Amino acid sequence: MQFLKLTEQDLAGKRVLIRVDMNVPLKHGTIGDDTRIRASLPSILHALKAGAGVILMTHLGRPTEGEPKPEDSLEPVAERLSELLGLSVPVNNSWQEQPLVVHPGEVVMLENVRLNRGEKKNNDELGRAYAALCDVFVNDAFGTAHRAEASTHAVAKHAPLACAGILLTAELEALSLALEAPARPLVAIVAGSKVSTKLTILEALADKVDQLIVGGGIANTFLLAEGHGIGKSLAEPELVAEAKKVIAKIRAHGGDVPLPSDVVCASEFAENAEDTLKLVDEVTKNDMILDIGPDSAKALADIVAQAGTVVWNGPVGVFEFEQFSHGTRVLAEAIAESDAFSIAGGGDTLSAIAKFGVTDKISYISTGGGAFLEFLEGKELPAVAILQQRAR
Repeated sequence: MQFLKLTEQDLAGKRVLIRVDMNVPLKHGTIGDDTRIRASLPSILHALKAGAGVILMTHLGRPTEGEPKPEDSLEPVAERLSELLGLSVPVNNSWQEQPLVVHPGEVVMLENVRLNRGEKKNNDELGRAYAALCDVFVNDAFGTAHRAEASTHAVAKHAPLACAGILLTAELEALSLALEAPARPLVAIVAGSKVSTKLTILEALADKVDQLIVGGGIANTFLLAEGHGIGKSLAEPELVAEAKKVIAKIRAHGGDVPLPSDVVCASEFAENAEDTLKLVDEVTKNDMILDIGPDSAKALADIVAQAGTVVWNGPVGVFEFEQFSHGTRVLAEAIAESDAFSIAGGGDTLSAIAKFGVTDKISYISTGGGAFLEFLEGKELPAVAILQQRAR
């Protein structure tokens, strides 16, 4: 994958426009988690140290284009960034009406790009306007790389030079290492409530991986496909045929989809629900499968222990409820203890990693949700594709 990198550019005296992803959770003006702001710091600091003036742009929430409201403003984000950088970061909302001046060593933030008409539709004129602000455009927002928008795609077409930031570069290199030239065996863990939302990913991975571990509602659908009863568990019976195709595809080249032999059930989905351990063939019509049992967890841990590469997206049980968290905990700890190169992505996955205290033992944690999944699926990421075109 060929693209220009921020770290290889001469930035002295240049105006550097960085598309970051600082779409942080915000409630009543208070930031709930500043992880995305912190993740953007390396590129900002690199550009400042190299003698550039830095212009930042990001989206926040889902505002209506052209209709700014106080809660859509990036002021709280800029305030937190100012604290982290130790310098003032003003928010500029008049850059389209009057010239924007930024000197070497300064940082300014454009107001929420989602407020600009044409942003989501990748308007070419808006992209040109962004590009006119800079000498160098840097995309450092992997979380938005699967979308072609004016601040990720059109701007990269028209900027004098377009390159990938430190975070985006790390994401692409880690994902490429995991999927394009993986150490074998390659084990993928794909879990979640619905097969339908991840069916194309499962089909794509079945061609690439040695073991495909499924969990949650997805696993229940696969259990149905293998002839097991699942009671009133979350599943998609209409996709049993597709699940069978995935199993057949991976088994055709010597791999497998290991399914649970024992499960933890309850009669209802509730935080205080009573948990009952059962063999999978003992599940009754009144049972809901909410976790895998200890034998199944050990079997998955043994698979992970032998892996050369592990790609993880999704917990294998309702880990938010303590009595149904054992399977995900065992799996997380197995990945942490493995010598395999491991990459994890997706909101629930990151929450589980944090809950079980293994963050520092995962080789790479992706900041992207949708972009992570689309990369796994083998789809082209528009914001990356344009950087590749500009590098030619």
